[in-house]
Amino acid sequence: MPSAHHPHAQAALIAALRQPERYPHPVATVEHLQTHISHVLLAGDYAYKIKKPLNLGFLDFTSLEQRKYYCEEEVRLNGRLAPEIYLDCLPIGGEPANPILGGGVAIEYAVRMRRFPQEALLDRALAAGRLQPGHLDALARQLADFHRAIPAADPAAPFGNPERVRQPMLDDFTCTRPLLADPADREILAAVERWTLAATERLWPRLAERKAGGWIRECHGDLHLGNMVLTDAGRIVVFDCIEFNDDFRWIDVINDLAFLTMDLRFRSVGGFAQRLLNTYLEYSGDFAGMALLSYYQVYRAMVRAKINAIQASQNGIPEPDRTAARALCRDYLRLALALTQAPAPFLLITHGVSGSGKSRRTGQLLEGFPGAIRIRSDVERKRLFSLGPLDDSGSTLGEGLYTPQASARTYQRLHDLAEGLLAAGCPVLVDATFMKRAHRQPFRELAGRHGAPFILLDCVADPATLRARVAARRARGDDAAEADVEVLERQLQYDEPPGADENPLKTDGDNDLERLRAAIAAAVHGQRGKNGESD
Repeated sequence: MPSAHHPHAQAALIAALRQPERYPHPVATVEHLQTHISHVLLAGDYAYKIKKPLNLGFLDFTSLEQRKYYCEEEVRLNGRLAPEIYLDCLPIGGEPANPILGGGVAIEYAVRMRRFPQEALLDRALAAGRLQPGHLDALARQLADFHRAIPAADPAAPFGNPERVRQPMLDDFTCTRPLLADPADREILAAVERWTLAATERLWPRLAERKAGGWIRECHGDLHLGNMVLTDAGRIVVFDCIEFNDDFRWIDVINDLAFLTMDLRFRSVGGFAQRLLNTYLEYSGDFAGMALLSYYQVYRAMVRAKINAIQASQNGIPEPDRTAARALCRDYLRLALALTQAPAPFLLITHGVSGSGKSRRTGQLLEGFPGAIRIRSDVERKRLFSLGPLDDSGSTLGEGLYTPQASARTYQRLHDLAEGLLAAGCPVLVDATFMKRAHRQPFRELAGRHGAPFILLDCVADPATLRARVAARRARGDDAAEADVEVLERQLQYDEPPGADENPLKTDGDNDLERLRAAIAAAVHGQRGKNGESD
């Protein structure tokens, strides 16, 4: 007779656990789901997750002791973000064909979880049109807070060393290659592999800087929409983190985030990806990590390609699921290749007094340009004083955060951040009043040094509209901006509107978004032509 942890014995166990009477609580029917590494049994109010006795190189569940350990780790680690879902590690006694949940000498272990409706999964909520921009904003803030709170890796630990970062990427190619039957798929794999090797060499100093800077932390490791649920209260709960491989979990926080932004792009909601990314940056301030975002997004697309290739090759998976996995593998390979193409950078700055719509307009624009990063003066000014975006500084006009010296420091920070992002190849939007030509000119020169198009977006509105907007925003208290009507009146008095020689691009409402996007795209296209680049 095979041992209790033999695959055949586990098949008998799963068959037995599909019987409702096996459970010590009310169960009408049992639904059986499986991934490439786990069986999940949905029974009544609970879900039971049992690890397959596999050794895939990047994980080893072949012994009962290992499966117990990783079940316990799964409960511990997921308690950080989803304590309401993860309950305990439950022993299963008896015999494979006659199991006893929670009793006898353990022949297997299961993670016992509180069940949630499958339609609550975020990928399904997105497909059903229930995922809204506000959900993404709250999720971004939750992830920024999570990444800030989790422990950083010991500097002496190997996690985050450049060679350690590279190895899982190389393993993805090694694992996936023999599972691809289509020559076209293998060609794409080879192209992505060449890009990954070259990018690793180019980014080696950046990887070392991230390690030294404490950005390697005990992250979630598997942040995609299928591992999140939307509750009835409208809150997103993140579950199913990586427990089986320390190298996959002790990673750069930007690597963690890259999985989610990649997944949103894969599902054709790039605007959501942009919104989430930029909200995350407002709360984390980790703009330096943007130099590595594309690198990690390519890696994450390859992770999904590998997982689907593995699933398509497993005999125990139903044939329709294997066919779907092969198609997904192909789609992820093509996304990985597309992500190797860098966006065309540009530098856009705004001009406009408080209430003129700068933040609204730049927020709309950045969602249409993949990889675009917005820097907001209201947020960065507060960060200089160790305040969060929505913290009230209590400053009055000309004091605290709003002295001439604080304003000078703020513009210098905006300049430094824009320079770093342009050097990383990102399109950049700087949201500030830029009321003085002396503030605008250094940014025009910065764009010139980087060979990037410079766009001055002039936001205007009539004074009555400005006063109404500023008063309403201040009363709501839901924005980083602290300007009140008194500040607005001072701005109107001292503003230096752009001259014709500054070639401003004017916007005065919500009906010209496509015109603005087209004008920016034309500027980028024209600059690429001057530089001798082809589209």
